[in-house]
Amino acid sequence: MSGLAKALCFGFLIGIIGVAVSFFQFAHDAEEDIGLGLLFKLRGVRRAPSDAVIVSIDRESSEHLNLPENPDKWPRSLYARLVEALVRSGARVITFDVYFTEPGAPEEDSQLAAAIKAAGNVVLAEPLKARDFPADDSSGGSVTAHRVVRIVKPILPLAQSAVATAPFVLPGLPFKVNQYWTFQSSAGDWPTFPVVTFQLFALGAYDEFARLLAKAAPRQAANLPPDALNAFEAKGAATLVRDIRKILESDPSIAGKMVEALDGSGLAARDREKYHLLRSLVQMYAGAERRYLNYYGPPRTIPTIPFYRVLQPSEASSGAGQIDFKDKAVFIGLSEILLTERRDSFYTVFSQASGVFISGVEIAATAFSNLLENTPVIPIASHSYLLLILCSGVLVGVVCRMAAGLTALLALAGLSVLYLVVAEYQFNANGIWYPVTVPLLLQAPLGFFGAMLWNYFETDKERQNVRKALAYYIPDEMVHQVAKNIVDMKRGGQIEYGVCLFTDAAGYTNLSETMEPGELGDFMHRYFEAAFEPVKQNGGLVVAVEGDAVLALWKGARPEATLRNQACHAALGIAKAVRRFNQSLDNRKLPTRVGVHAGQILLGNIGAGDHYRYGPSGDTVNTASRMDGLNKYLETEILVSEEVIAGLDGFLTRPVGKFLLKGKANAVVVHELICGIEEAGVKQRKSLETFADALNSFRRQSWDEARDKFVRCIEDYGADGPSRFYLKLCAQYKDHPPVEPWDGVIQLEEK
Repeated sequence: MSGLAKALCFGFLIGIIGVAVSFFQFAHDAEEDIGLGLLFKLRGVRRAPSDAVIVSIDRESSEHLNLPENPDKWPRSLYARLVEALVRSGARVITFDVYFTEPGAPEEDSQLAAAIKAAGNVVLAEPLKARDFPADDSSGGSVTAHRVVRIVKPILPLAQSAVATAPFVLPGLPFKVNQYWTFQSSAGDWPTFPVVTFQLFALGAYDEFARLLAKAAPRQAANLPPDALNAFEAKGAATLVRDIRKILESDPSIAGKMVEALDGSGLAARDREKYHLLRSLVQMYAGAERRYLNYYGPPRTIPTIPFYRVLQPSEASSGAGQIDFKDKAVFIGLSEILLTERRDSFYTVFSQASGVFISGVEIAATAFSNLLENTPVIPIASHSYLLLILCSGVLVGVVCRMAAGLTALLALAGLSVLYLVVAEYQFNANGIWYPVTVPLLLQAPLGFFGAMLWNYFETDKERQNVRKALAYYIPDEMVHQVAKNIVDMKRGGQIEYGVCLFTDAAGYTNLSETMEPGELGDFMHRYFEAAFEPVKQNGGLVVAVEGDAVLALWKGARPEATLRNQACHAALGIAKAVRRFNQSLDNRKLPTRVGVHAGQILLGNIGAGDHYRYGPSGDTVNTASRMDGLNKYLETEILVSEEVIAGLDGFLTRPVGKFLLKGKANAVVVHELICGIEEAGVKQRKSLETFADALNSFRRQSWDEARDKFVRCIEDYGADGPSRFYLKLCAQYKDHPPVEPWDGVIQLEEK
């Protein structure tokens, strides 16, 4: 396969990975959190339209008006005065992002209702409350069948006085608010109050809008009021907006026909502002019910004036100046610079670690301004997104695969910067949201490092094959040394601390005589798989295999209890693994004995000429081998030396004597390793106490007493190899006592 073909294949792989990842929710979340946030940060603050103004209910106002910080406790006559002041200032629409769902003092409620009624342009917010209704499933259990969302109306006097009531629900912390709803599908497709506010704001264009709708869909538009004067009185503001939405939603072509008729009307030349207003209305009704917010900047980017300054305009002259409310959409609600400890605060792309969050009322004003300008953030279409991700992956893969090292990195950096410039331009100019996270933060690094790995694996392929072959014969550590420098093969070893584990299988010779060589090879392969696994799991190295025998090693720079602990766990694991292996066979068994000893070893390559063997050598290895053989005399499975078991917790052991093994000059204190301490039963512990008592009698040369105790140990607790071994010695030593002085050492003449 040619280099270009490999590069294309690699590129398609990167592209497909990007496409596959894009289908996961975490990728979408990362794109919103990181990608969209980066585009907003690159774009910076954008000037908000002057048509929206916020009156902030804030701590500053509570201090100036000598009121509680909790606005729920503010007198509603104060809100009435605010409405009257805004009406006098010429506000076109007044929207309260404040819930008036609980009655207050009757005279206060009446005063506010009268002010709202007189204004004729007030929209009140409605909270939504959800309730899950369970349904019985087929198994008789209860499962959530559906959720019903109920709109909670303001108190009746206020609801009847307002021109409209509508909800506007946003997720709270810790979720980042990137989207809002124009129509609340979970609550009967009712419009949210930014939509209702916008329709009220654009009421002067309603007549023209109705004519456009009548041209595009005469039958559907017949039931709508034809003029603005009767529009809200006939149906109510929210109902009218919902009905228009249903008409445009019923036939997607209606919106296109309306825009076509609008473009052909010549209105753009006569009244540019009204033309844009009508286009925005059409797009509001025809667009998605869930849209991305196009934020203008951090808190207070949309013009904001404290509540008290509207009521006391004379104080504005000494402050930041008076905002003109004439023909503005005014939003009233909680709004602080620092909102982290206040309700109705939301985490957005412009939030800061210092606690600067954006209030719900400013988000509502942002949504209204987006509708007015018709400038939502628009993600690219799904098919375009997937095609872009695929092409991005191919380009990244080809560049990284064809170029090398630093050249590939520089080329990739240049392409990434170019892509980011284009994405930022589209976002800034047209509000189009191109993906950033997957192509730049996933595919680019994946392509670069993937290509580096591919190149490395290709150039290293031959050496890896050699290493793989060598690993079947010598430990990985030695393979690494040989791969680095073959001269190391002939160098002498080094003295280290090591724990040696030696195993052999009883009956191997007889078994080999009854099996064909090929069959024996397969059988032993499965046996060694069972025996090797516990060694590897416990950090050991299998350094030699001779026939049925295995030598494993744990090494360190100094004596460590951890190494001895691992070796003991491995020994118990081997015993269990071989028992399971034998149970899986019919009539062929390989009972396995294990000996473990610790001490100084010579670790390295032993040999000469053209043949070497890597592994440990020295007295420690020989002692482990002799202890393995001692199992035959004691009829035990696992024997460990005092040097191994001293100071270790977590194991059930018993001392079985002090032995002078064949060929050894120094005696070894030997323990039987029985099981993990958590596996030991009461009867088993009792048997060890009885055996220890018998062994003490034996060491005192009380042969008859020791014999009786060993017999009782066998009678009470079943067949016990060490007890049988010492029964024979008791009889032998009674007739032929050991030579004095005797220190309890038992000398073995055979391996």
